[in-house]
Amino acid sequence: MSAAQTLRRTFRRFDATIIVGVALIGVIVVGAVLVASVGRNFFSDGNIRDILTGMSVLGLVAIGQTFVILCGSLDLSVPYVVSLSSLIAADLMAGSTANILPAVLAALAVAAAIGLGNGLIVSKLKVHGFIATLGTGLIIKGFLDTNYKGTSGSVPWEFQLIGATGIGPVPLSTILMLVIAVLAWLLLARSRTGNHMFAVGGNLEVARLSGIRTARPLIAAHVLCAITAALAGLLLASRLGVGSPTVGTQGGYDLLSIAAVVLGGTLLMGGRGSIWGTVGGVAIFAVVDNVMSVLQVNPFLKDVVRGIVIVAAVAIYTSRVVERRRPRFGPDGRPPGVAADAPDRAEEVRA
Repeated sequence: MSAAQTLRRTFRRFDATIIVGVALIGVIVVGAVLVASVGRNFFSDGNIRDILTGMSVLGLVAIGQTFVILCGSLDLSVPYVVSLSSLIAADLMAGSTANILPAVLAALAVAAAIGLGNGLIVSKLKVHGFIATLGTGLIIKGFLDTNYKGTSGSVPWEFQLIGATGIGPVPLSTILMLVIAVLAWLLLARSRTGNHMFAVGGNLEVARLSGIRTARPLIAAHVLCAITAALAGLLLASRLGVGSPTVGTQGGYDLLSIAAVVLGGTLLMGGRGSIWGTVGGVAIFAVVDNVMSVLQVNPFLKDVVRGIVIVAAVAIYTSRVVERRRPRFGPDGRPPGVAADAPDRAEEVRA
């Protein structure tokens, strides 16, 4: 066996999460060298804090998006849920510490209702998630454009500490995101709902014939996606001190969250993926954005680099899937590995 074949076989054995981890290490090494070339320290407390801060909001949205994509759906309404949640929280808090808990619960409840609506449309009306959530997002956008012309509400100082404080170089917002990631991982790995999400995304008809109520995992995935988007909106309200009707769309969290999930090794068609792969994909985006910011790269060029990273990642995963496939029969009609002069079992039986 040649060295190239051995390398390919070893590569195929790697889990997608391991590949993302290796890619993240490579990005960090290259980024550290590039940052050092302009006289900056990539591993300084301030730079690490900037990277982790950049991960938190996108990480929350991407974790929720992972649930939906695992089920073979999509959610394009997340940026509008982010904006709406920030406005609901800021308006209800109105600068009062006593209103923090009711405002947070109200924002999460509204988001859960939106996610429930998305899930019901996808599972019961059989509308594809792309169209269903695009329509929901446009409805929310129309509501925001009609009722808000700018920032609104006020967030008390105590709530702003969530977005402004941390433990050493690690922001509190990143710790919150990692806690949500652990809970999401436990849900997927240890619960029946998580197993059903993988089953529904892998093959909806097979899951149905296996006795799984396929609507429930889809609905749960969309509700969880909307709730994590609401958490992202609350975090942004904490940082800004106000609610904003455009904070979600300006961040581009719909497409970026999908890109981070795919970059993390989750199949866009569903059925295979992991939360930690998604977190790794978010980290790669955060490191790349940080390095380009330090190097003062043209902002428009950032999108070019992001696009190259996404296309390269999908190409790698696609090649792994293709190489894993093996023909059931060779050119001579025999299974792979069976010699051409081997006795034909069928002929022996007939004899």
